[in-house]
Amino acid sequence: MTLRPVTVVTGASSGIGAELARVFARNGYEVALVARREDRLRALADEIVAAGGRQPLVIAADLLRPDAACVIGDALAAQGAELQYIVNNAGFGLVGVAASLDRTEQLTMIDLNIRALTDLSLAYVESLTRHRGGILNVGSMAGFLPGPGMAVYYATKAYVLSFSEALHSELGPRGIRVSVLCPGPVPTEFAARAGISKSMAPGLLTQSAERVAQAGYDGLMQGRRTIVPGLANKLVTLLIRVVPRRLLLAIIDSRQSRRRAVQKV
Repeated sequence: MTLRPVTVVTGASSGIGAELARVFARNGYEVALVARREDRLRALADEIVAAGGRQPLVIAADLLRPDAACVIGDALAAQGAELQYIVNNAGFGLVGVAASLDRTEQLTMIDLNIRALTDLSLAYVESLTRHRGGILNVGSMAGFLPGPGMAVYYATKAYVLSFSEALHSELGPRGIRVSVLCPGPVPTEFAARAGISKSMAPGLLTQSAERVAQAGYDGLMQGRRTIVPGLANKLVTLLIRVVPRRLLLAIIDSRQSRRRAVQKV
């Protein structure tokens, strides 16, 4: 039996993930929405259908479960579908000094941002090859930087950047596109979860979730390895390469210290 191709979007209940699902649906792809909040996924599915898109599949799943990749694969197979694209968007961050933040919560961040993303990137290579599909991993500009004040989060995004760039080279010969999307500040639930005040986000670098999602989709379809939405953000990533590491550490530390001060007010 031939299984029909679908695009799986994790963390699709809000923010960049929801926008990525909308972009893929507008471009004619059948999407499978994955997150824990089933009510939000169903509301998004209804919205996509009302806008003229194909009926999405809804998969309420906890990506922190070690068998999450199997749960998603089985749910798709039960509907006669398999992956063509996987969009690994699920993740979270925390503002604070690593030694002061809850260790269990930080380890959970590593589990979601790194382990789950790695598992989902590798679990479906055969079906991605069959459908000449791809992987879009959502990283961050944080992946280019040292991160005092958000040390574990920045480190997870450095992993996502490095891992995705390597997969781009490894899987390209199999006809699989692999891109990493590295946005700057985006006003979504992610910022609130991380403890980031809107007043502390650099306005010049801030972009909407809609623009970021469109840039991610376009970059993936163009086969680009690394996608940094926005001219100012691109310039920053270029400057990072020439600014001394000691100075970068001082700048990031100062910025995160101001964030913590704002939180206490």
